[in-house]
Amino acid sequence: MYRSILIPTDGTAITAKAVASGIALAKALGARLSTITVKEPFPYSAISEMQPIPPQEFYDAQERIALNRVKEVVAAADQAGLECQAFTVEAPHPWEAIVDHAKAQSCDLIVMASHGRRGVSALLLGSETTRVLVHCEVPVLVVK
Repeated sequence: MYRSILIPTDGTAITAKAVASGIALAKALGARLSTITVKEPFPYSAISEMQPIPPQEFYDAQERIALNRVKEVVAAADQAGLECQAFTVEAPHPWEAIVDHAKAQSCDLIVMASHGRRGVSALLLGSETTRVLVHCEVPVLVVK
């Protein structure tokens, strides 16, 4: 059925549910497992020459945060007896990075969380999960 499962993570509690579901599914199917987290690009500003934080310091902090997020997924997979490849990428739009990564790695299922926004907040804030669903050709299992 599914041979390669991708689990995007943003380190939130709701994502932990998707991680557990993705790992259980990978174990049951004997599928290859990978995880990805997307780092924010440096917020350059044309208005000011002075940045609130030096670029390298920002990049280092983003990488540290990203590595901690994927390490949690790798550790959970390891506890279940599975190997998990971890990836961190920088992108202005996480959904694009997830879709591109799934395609590049030949993933045939994405397991990700829904933050459950509804109404105006969903309209204004949008949802990375919704964008992945709309733009991805790979099946997406949404965990609430």
